[in-house]
Amino acid sequence: MEQADGVARVQLVSRVGCHLCDDGREVVRRAVEQAGERFTEVDVDADPELLRRYSDRVPVVLVDGAETDFGRLDEARLVAALAGRRWWRRRR
Repeated sequence: MEQADGVARVQLVSRVGCHLCDDGREVVRRAVEQAGERFTEVDVDADPELLRRYSDRVPVVLVDGAETDFGRLDEARLVAALAGRRWWRRRR
């Protein structure tokens, strides 16, 4: 599903050469497939604002523009966020 403006609800902020980003990409892929969604991926180093916000925290997952998880991504947390459950907002 997409937002009304055609943008994917899920965004993965990552970096080339980041092993956590490689692992996180698979977590995000599985979660969005399960939810019938799609995701876009952006390179943190290609955007000065993203670099300022997330440089040392990648990968970062945003759902509907809100940060959902970072670092070692939790698939259950993302699935819950996509389902609209709020417990995912609490950071481990």
